[in-house]
Amino acid sequence: MNWHYAEQGQQIGPVGDEQLAELVRAGKINADTLVWHEGLPNWLPYQQVKPELKPSELPPADLASGTTGNSSEAVCSECGKIFSRDEMIQHGGASICANCKPVFMQKLSEGAPMQTGALNYARILTRFAAAVVDGLLLFIINFCLGLIVGLSAAQAIGMEPQGAMKMQIGLIIVQTAIGIGYEVFMIGKYGATLGKMACKIKVVTADGGRVSYARALGRYFAKMLSAFTCLIGYFIAPFDKPQHRALHDHICNTRVVMK
Repeated sequence: MNWHYAEQGQQIGPVGDEQLAELVRAGKINADTLVWHEGLPNWLPYQQVKPELKPSELPPADLASGTTGNSSEAVCSECGKIFSRDEMIQHGGASICANCKPVFMQKLSEGAPMQTGALNYARILTRFAAAVVDGLLLFIINFCLGLIVGLSAAQAIGMEPQGAMKMQIGLIIVQTAIGIGYEVFMIGKYGATLGKMACKIKVVTADGGRVSYARALGRYFAKMLSAFTCLIGYFIAPFDKPQHRALHDHICNTRVVMK
């Protein structure tokens, strides 16, 4: 699991479970240190996230690397920066800094959805709509390419069967390369294909970070596995609540979220 923690007004992370445990043992993280990982609705003191630990197993706040504890700090749910609680306003479980207060109040008056610090996972129908748009785009491109190749083959009436077969194989290779290049480039560069952009969703890592080109490539082939398993890899998404991960998301540790 990827963790983030607050230290002297800065967000630090991600760190793994073992690193987090070592930071606790070293006194870098104490009972009042704000921490967050995917799935938590907001940043919480470490003691609340790990209630199974006894107070004696956690270092006291005054031993944490020259600080006096972070219980007086909170993360702004709008900008994500850390401020003193005295400088912030509270609304429900959200804390808002003075700089973000006008924007937050405007959103509140308009009834807009509020940020809570957690990932806002895309719905199944939204993901399906994005896949349909991408499928149509690639179909049009591949259809036009196939039409051009077909017309070229028709003009070469005297072409031997072996030559026609090579042309067909070449066409399949080019179409496959287009599909791979389209998804890998768009997700690696922008985090979303054109279909996902149209539906206002994007692909991110488990902690909300950018997906690398290598991971995007692996995710493409993992999607093929989702399809080759009689689409079972896709059908598991509705049952994976609240993240709605398909098989390829599980394999590559990615999430699809709203922008």
